[in-house]
Amino acid sequence: MISCGGTEHKLPVVQNVDLQKYMGKWYEIGRFPNRFERGLYCVTATYSIRDDGNVKVLNAGINSEGKKSESEGEAWAPDPAQPGALKVQFFWPFKGDYLILDLDENYRAALVGSPDLDYLWILCREQNIEEDLRKRFLDKAEELGFDIGRIEWIRQNC
Repeated sequence: MISCGGTEHKLPVVQNVDLQKYMGKWYEIGRFPNRFERGLYCVTATYSIRDDGNVKVLNAGINSEGKKSESEGEAWAPDPAQPGALKVQFFWPFKGDYLILDLDENYRAALVGSPDLDYLWILCREQNIEEDLRKRFLDKAEELGFDIGRIEWIRQNC
């Protein structure tokens, strides 16, 4: 999950993110279409703390041929005072923004986007999201300027 370029908007991020609680497996419930996830379903993102303190990112999914597809990257908080505003890199030298825009207080679900409004993800600890959280995230995304009509809902029945 990465963003690169475009017109940037100043988006408010979650200020009190405990990255230790954020670690673990997340299911991709919805996303804006993007080239690096095209055709993938049953997509997950698994985060873990690396020895250097940065975050290991392992994205996995099933491609249109039914085969597992994985990519590994690294994330970090350039400003420790804003752990909700991460940078992520899968291929050097390209890096992008990973902004935690909303986060359930129990770390069950998250809304993640990019300041250019080109990338958006709805993540959940389970394969389905509760309707109240889904609505909350859609309302928040729309309020921030994202075109929620672009969201594709990801099949997670694997």
